[in-house]
Amino acid sequence: MLIFPAIDLYEGKAVRLLRGEYEKMTVYSENPIEIAYEFENQGAACIHMVDLEGAKNGDTPNLEIVREVAEKTNLFVEIGGGIRSMAVVDKYIDAGIDRVILGTAAVNDKEFLIEAVAKYGEKIAVGVDVKDGFVAIKGWTEKSEYTCFQFCEMMQKIGVKTLICTDVSKDGAMQGTNRELYKELSEKFDMNIVASGGVSTIDDVKALAKMDLYGAIIGKAYYTKAISLAEAIEVAK
Repeated sequence: MLIFPAIDLYEGKAVRLLRGEYEKMTVYSENPIEIAYEFENQGAACIHMVDLEGAKNGDTPNLEIVREVAEKTNLFVEIGGGIRSMAVVDKYIDAGIDRVILGTAAVNDKEFLIEAVAKYGEKIAVGVDVKDGFVAIKGWTEKSEYTCFQFCEMMQKIGVKTLICTDVSKDGAMQGTNRELYKELSEKFDMNIVASGGVSTIDDVKALAKMDLYGAIIGKAYYTKAISLAEAIEVAK
């Protein structure tokens, strides 16, 4: 299992939100590239980045930072946050980003998703944010009509290879991850499943690795030193 340490970007800084709420933001670093170097030094091969400003306005205000991480490290870089058009997808791929994550747009604009997958294949991932069993959209402020499993089935049929699945209730809360959800997803679907939200102990990492998941994202637990990244990477192997 791969470990994806996370950097959430806002106004050029590395921050974390609690359960996706912008007013519950903690700034961890003014210099995100330094954090990417730290990840690499601890043995990370991948990085998960989210442009929180982009998530609000559908633009790429932190593109230069993401490009810098792609250019100056050997990390596999994936980025999400408000990607709603082929122009933005192209911009990120042209900047050397390895994988682009579609969220709300994958739910609301199926044609766009199909076009992106047709053009870029495995470089397109879909973020599935789960709230009370349904897929949440628009920065987790609204619930869509799809249940988690209905939506995942649709994604598989379209040819999406990687799903990044977040249990919204667990995100940033440091109360453990939703192991039942990931177990069920890994058994039901033939896609790369990445666990996100609430991975807060080495035990969480061990349990997810045992399910033979493709990956797990570690965010707040890294910044609060609840998890040693080097140890998590070792355990995940």
